[in-house]
Amino acid sequence: MKQIAIVTDSNSGITQAEGERLGVAVLPMPFTIDGEEFFEDVNLTQEEFYARLTEGADIATSQPATGAVTALWNDLLRTHDEVVHIPMSSGLSGSCGTAMMLAADYDGRVQVVNNQRISVTQRQSVLDAVALAKHGKDAAEIREILERTRFDSSIYIKVDTLKYLKKGGRVTPAAAAVSAVLGLKPVLQIQGEKLDAFSKSRGIRQAKSVMIEAVRKDIEERFRPEGGAQGMWLEIAHTQNAAAAEEFKSEILAAFPGYDPADIHTDPLSLSVSCHIGPGALAIACVKKMDYSAE
Repeated sequence: MKQIAIVTDSNSGITQAEGERLGVAVLPMPFTIDGEEFFEDVNLTQEEFYARLTEGADIATSQPATGAVTALWNDLLRTHDEVVHIPMSSGLSGSCGTAMMLAADYDGRVQVVNNQRISVTQRQSVLDAVALAKHGKDAAEIREILERTRFDSSIYIKVDTLKYLKKGGRVTPAAAAVSAVLGLKPVLQIQGEKLDAFSKSRGIRQAKSVMIEAVRKDIEERFRPEGGAQGMWLEIAHTQNAAAAEEFKSEILAAFPGYDPADIHTDPLSLSVSCHIGPGALAIACVKKMDYSAE
């Protein structure tokens, strides 16, 4: 059986420490803050990032340097036969396309997965890749399976403020002002490669209800897993909002009875998304469970 190395980036929410525990290599995403370069989870913590964000610092996201990517692959290929690289969605960053271009020089030994996920759904892709490798799949087979099932997930995100979307030019100043006056909480969605508007709710309670019902509808009408909701992974993400995430978890468990609380994973949203939506966001995601032995 081939030795397969799994690589992802910090947009997956997998920390350097967790990557070591899982046997997964994690590329830290670079950020420029007021002209100074930082790397997520290396010399930039979540707390430091949000402190600078709320202070109004000039924050820009970037791709990992090509030399850092190929150096990691070369190092892994000394001890592994092949590499599976799982970057963030190609619709949200150019890093996937860059990695695919670089992989062309590796004669098939590096397979870059464009399965259009981010945060907790990208994390699940990494866990699926690890399991598929243990079931004897080679790198090309893993890439094919992950890309074939790439739309088997949804994320819904409640945004606390439109300030940062306005700053990035994703909403007009007038729309942001109206939402603030009316107390509207926009809900965004990620299904595939794009971050899109989904709905506007009056207050947090209604926004959470909208997200839960959207996931329920996806499970019943889009995914239709065997065993109903139990055939899905349910996950929570947030931006500097851990207490609200725990409260939301209780509401999700009530809405989808039968889940073990330990089976609902909670993570901070990746900083690449957070810089566009700001603190106070809350998200629910669902991912269709994979039968590794059947793939």
